Amino acid sequence: MMLPDSVENLINEFAKLPGIGPKTAARLVFYLLTKPDHDIENLGNAVLELKKNLHFCKVCFNIATTEVCRICEDDKRNQSQIAVVEEPLDLIAFEKSGYLGVYHVLGGAISPIEGVGPENLRISQLISRLKNRNIKEVILATDPDFEGEATSAYIKDKISQANIKTEVTRIARGLPVGSNLEYADEVTIKRSIEGRREY
Repeated sequence: MMLPDSVENLINEFAKLPGIGPKTAARLVFYLLTKPDHDIENLGNAVLELKKNLHFCKVCFNIATTEVCRICEDDKRNQSQIAVVEEPLDLIAFEKSGYLGVYHVLGGAISPIEGVGPENLRISQLISRLKNRNIKEVILATDPDFEGEATSAYIKDKISQANIKTEVTRIARGLPVGSNLEYADEVTIKRSIEGRREY
């Protein structure tokens, strides 16, 4: 059965989003068809307004509505500790943990397959920031995948080459809380053993 153009178009647009396949996109569209017009208008307006008045913080490159984001402006935060993350979404996860330092958002990770090199990330801005401020610790908090590991190693080398005297640490990796050992792969278990601490 042929679907009306408006329905097919919205399915196609939803299917372009990460993590949403054609079936999920179709479910979302048919769900929206059951909602009142004002709910759909609210969703449409929220999408249209999404990028208005948004830009990147000139210090950390988080999404902000002002030149400097609220985190960078906050005097109560530890300005001498920077967590380096790939995306603003990673920053949100860190915030939920109770972290009280500041951030540097790279805008991705080194990925030759996707054509993303170090020059496409905000690594040079990080190095400039480290040179111009009294930073005691840089926490490399990129994803624990191949791209994240390569990005962290590259940043660590760049900090060493720039002769910046700061402690460089990497977030611990291992078993998540609530998981079972029997389902963990050998690399995860190995990293859990390497990252063990006194109990």
